[in-house]
Amino acid sequence: MQFTKFILAFLLLHTIVGCKKKEETSSPLPTTLNHGVLVLNEGLFEHNNASLSYFDLNNGTVFSNFFEVKANRNLGDTGNDIAVYGGKIYIVVNVSSTIEVLDKQTGVSIQQIQMKWNNLNKQPRSIQFYKNHAFVSCFDGYVDVIDTASLQVITRIAVGKNPDAMTAQNNRLYVSNSGGLNSPLMDSTVSVIDMDNLSETQKIVVGKNPGDMAWDHLGNLYVIARGNYSTIPSRLKKINTVTHQLEQSFNFDIQQIEQVQNQLYFSYANGNQTSIGIFDPVSASVIQTNAFDISYIETLYGFQYDPIFNAFYLTDAKNYTVLGDVHILSNTGILQQSFTAGLNPTKLIRF
Repeated sequence: MQFTKFILAFLLLHTIVGCKKKEETSSPLPTTLNHGVLVLNEGLFEHNNASLSYFDLNNGTVFSNFFEVKANRNLGDTGNDIAVYGGKIYIVVNVSSTIEVLDKQTGVSIQQIQMKWNNLNKQPRSIQFYKNHAFVSCFDGYVDVIDTASLQVITRIAVGKNPDAMTAQNNRLYVSNSGGLNSPLMDSTVSVIDMDNLSETQKIVVGKNPGDMAWDHLGNLYVIARGNYSTIPSRLKKINTVTHQLEQSFNFDIQQIEQVQNQLYFSYANGNQTSIGIFDPVSASVIQTNAFDISYIETLYGFQYDPIFNAFYLTDAKNYTVLGDVHILSNTGILQQSFTAGLNPTKLIRF
């Protein structure tokens, strides 16, 4: 997500564990990543201040500027996605048009992949994996395919306008073509890519400005058509992945969505607050509008569910110009731990 230019107001970093605040340590960074949380902080658009924060779950210590210290250089401008595949960590940096590849065990930089085409920035957004390939959506209208051994782009697959979020199942990759940079002429499609043949097979019309996606336990795909942020509201759409047809549209506000076992949890604007609701795919209805209390969050920015640790991770961007917080919740929404990360914390991985 890109924001109007701001000036960073605070440079001190502290951490909160439970209800107690703890000052950031001056100890050297850990040499191995285990039992910790690595947070991608988006930074401010065109301020070149994206960063990584590492929270050590063993002792409650937070290490800011993780990437800068490990790599001896800045991460770049506007961090959009982070993921682990094989023995590597991949970080997608949108405005800088780079993908940083780190060693999973140590966090040490392996390679920086330049994402340019004819000397123009591709603006990468999201990353997914299949076999020996990494698939990266790029705002210039393509999905790039990277060989995970050589870390070279081997081909480009044309999709729709400003492809953004992606999700994969079996050998198919689904790409939401937002058209966000073409407002008010946004895209309305989801591209389907055959990941074996490395080609687009079709487009599914779902509604204006598609974004976040999630699967249900029955194999159906849900996508959020975000509308135009004014006269066309954000709505949830259901895709039948057997027929590849839009099957249903649901009339409630929605911002982000996550599969949590047999249900879908979603965030939505509830007056001046953001709330978490629960959607049941079987009854095709919202069964709860306030799954748990998040009134302590000023601006919900990232919303992830971790099926391995059965935990929720919520990030708070506050007013977008100060250091944000990360909250770790149990599967029932009980706050377990909190710590301060970087500017606009967006996504994370846990070891």
